[in-house]
Amino acid sequence: MIRAKEPFIPVERQETIRQQIIKLIECNPLSAREISIAVRIPEMEVYGELDHIRKKAHRSENSLMVTPAQCKKCLFIFKKRDRLKKPGRCPMCHSESISKPLFSL
Repeated sequence: MIRAKEPFIPVERQETIRQQIIKLIECNPLSAREISIAVRIPEMEVYGELDHIRKKAHRSENSLMVTPAQCKKCLFIFKKRDRLKKPGRCPMCHSESISKPLFSL
């Protein structure tokens, strides 16, 4: 027996996704994954929203603070990284065990 697919019903939101993300990261630093779960959007979309928030916050009083990713094996800190995504591997020890960057305002 074949069932008909139910229509997709989007989540009702009182605020925009960006406003929700800003409200979340004002309170405490979160990773993109944690933001993704809280706001109910894919993690890849979170990076786009964070990039826009960073550009917009740069012009205002607040700025997006990024706690850099760190290698769990040799403790190398990715300080000079401009991209918001987690790096693939450590340039020092080539380990792929890297903590995710945290974002806050």
